[in-house]
Amino acid sequence: MKEFKRTLITTALPYANGPVHIGHLAGVYVPADIYARYLRLKGEEVIMVGGSDEHGVPITIKARNEGVTPQDIVDRYHKIIKDSFEEFGISFDVYGRTTSDTHRRVASDFFRKLYDKGEFVEKTSLQLYDEEAQQFLADRYVTGTCPHCGNPGAYGDQCESCGTSLNATDLIDPHSTITGSVPVLRETTHFYLPLDKWQPELEKWILEGHKEWKSNVYGQCKSWLEMGLQPRAVSRDLDWGIPVPVEGAEGKVLYVWFDAPIGYISNTIDLVGDDYTKWWKDPETRMLHFIGKDNIVFHCIVFPAMLMADGTYNLPDNVPANEFLNLEDDKISTSRNWAVWLHEYLRDFPGRQDVLRYVLTANAPETKDNNFTWKDFQARNNSELVAILGNFVNRAVVLTHKYFNGELPAAGKLEEVDEKLIVEINSLKDQMSEALDTFHFREALRLAMDMARAGNKYLQETEPWKKAKTDMERTATILNMAIQTCASLAIAFEPFLPFMSAKLVKMLGGDKITWAMLGCFDLVPAGAKIGEPELLFEKIEDDVIEAQVQKLLDTKKANELKAWKPEPVKADCAYEDFEKVDIRVGRVLECSKVKKSKKLLQFSIDDGTGTPRTILSGIALSYEDPSVLVGKEICFIANFPPRKMMGIESQGMILSAVNPDGTLTVISPSADVAPGAQVG
Repeated sequence: MKEFKRTLITTALPYANGPVHIGHLAGVYVPADIYARYLRLKGEEVIMVGGSDEHGVPITIKARNEGVTPQDIVDRYHKIIKDSFEEFGISFDVYGRTTSDTHRRVASDFFRKLYDKGEFVEKTSLQLYDEEAQQFLADRYVTGTCPHCGNPGAYGDQCESCGTSLNATDLIDPHSTITGSVPVLRETTHFYLPLDKWQPELEKWILEGHKEWKSNVYGQCKSWLEMGLQPRAVSRDLDWGIPVPVEGAEGKVLYVWFDAPIGYISNTIDLVGDDYTKWWKDPETRMLHFIGKDNIVFHCIVFPAMLMADGTYNLPDNVPANEFLNLEDDKISTSRNWAVWLHEYLRDFPGRQDVLRYVLTANAPETKDNNFTWKDFQARNNSELVAILGNFVNRAVVLTHKYFNGELPAAGKLEEVDEKLIVEINSLKDQMSEALDTFHFREALRLAMDMARAGNKYLQETEPWKKAKTDMERTATILNMAIQTCASLAIAFEPFLPFMSAKLVKMLGGDKITWAMLGCFDLVPAGAKIGEPELLFEKIEDDVIEAQVQKLLDTKKANELKAWKPEPVKADCAYEDFEKVDIRVGRVLECSKVKKSKKLLQFSIDDGTGTPRTILSGIALSYEDPSVLVGKEICFIANFPPRKMMGIESQGMILSAVNPDGTLTVISPSADVAPGAQVG
């Protein structure tokens, strides 16, 4: 394997039309940050480059819906995203944006160089055009009926009902979402990058040169290459984006997929200026792209083809893409608000950044889609961070204060149990290094927690609280070993839990830490003053978790209401038939559940005749406490023939409406009406 002098880490640019959620964090930003922090601990030269992706149709749609400009939208969300990353401890060396002056210049120059080299082909095609708005329609600006499933609200790029990818021209009865008018087909000319030209070079580079890539990445690339690459448009007819820098291309902008990855280059320039060539063009630099699986084709095939066409840039050495993270067994969806948003988490759990970092790493979707649940979040915090890691550090510090007034005693002669601890910590370090070097962050985190387990086991075996009664010299050695283990834990966990690590380093009186120090048992000098005991983590109670679960349940209910559609109207009914049905108003005198029945309620109703009427209704599952119906005026059918159910004669039918969630609500008049009044 080739040795490199430095490492450039890039992270997928989050789209600036909304905040960042836990799926983004688990798939891209936490793994990238872990690796960058690990390399820095090793003393390697590394920069981590990120930024907001601020062009594209979803941003223009959001701006139009809110009645603001696209710049207003990206300014708002760029700040939210950038501030959230900072507070969460994602250690970008630069976090830029694709609306910056530097990016506009770099992206324009990149396109122009390829254009001047003849690397693009021009193609004319028919696309949908809104004559009222006087503009070509991007796919998301067109809705119509899906030709596959009949969904009448399918978008021009995908039907969200059946999931089929579409072209806007595939839709039946297409309409413009801008004006509602029926679009027409018009010719338009665009620039295309001929990916097919670069297929042989891409096949050699990926299939022969990078068999070490993760199987999900290698497999997806192989599949695309086997299907045969096709030219891909690099321009669009839009007024939001970087103008195509070619005469005669007015009204066209760079397609966002072409513009966005160039943001890695422009953001690096903003960080280091002309020195960017060292990071992008020196073969001694290793480039890594941290992305989610939906971006594999862009970072492994499309962007490399762009770089090949330029001819002066390095290609990525690895693309350790992750799969997707689900939320409570359901796919995370920004449009359905089914997500845990980072900025909201930081507000709801102040000072607990490391807890989320820990849980997302422990559940990282490294090889397959994985799941986040609030119950697991609570369990991992309470049973691992509190009960294992926090417990060991607290015991070691508390005992040092109790027996030695907080001054670290010198270690005496080591015994077998001490030597065993040293060997175990160093063995775990070696295994961690291998896991981190190969992007197995879940495994590396587990090994770090095993160090804390080893520390707890050591204290249980040596029992310094008992030794202190008879042998203070031995007690001194045990507690010295325990505190030195705490120092190693501060280093081992720094890539994963940087806030905890910094707090622990300070508690132990340290300053700079390096990976080489991990496993050394002389990191804290004898006589050093150990800080006052302080809990590194605190238990999370049930009510806190229940509030988060309820928030999601409320979201799900709101989505169901939004998506609900009434049942189709039944076949025509003759007016004469309807006239036969006698609907009346009655006042509920009594209401109770029918014994041995899950669904039936028994009503006693004042129907105006002076004799209470008994009616059974199958709505018990919708009314846990039937007494809430007593005194209510409700509508019922009075002229159905009596019918026996569960041995009780029912004299009519209660009218109720079906809610979107399937529950039933009795029909009541909006004002006081006398019992027995006829509905007509």
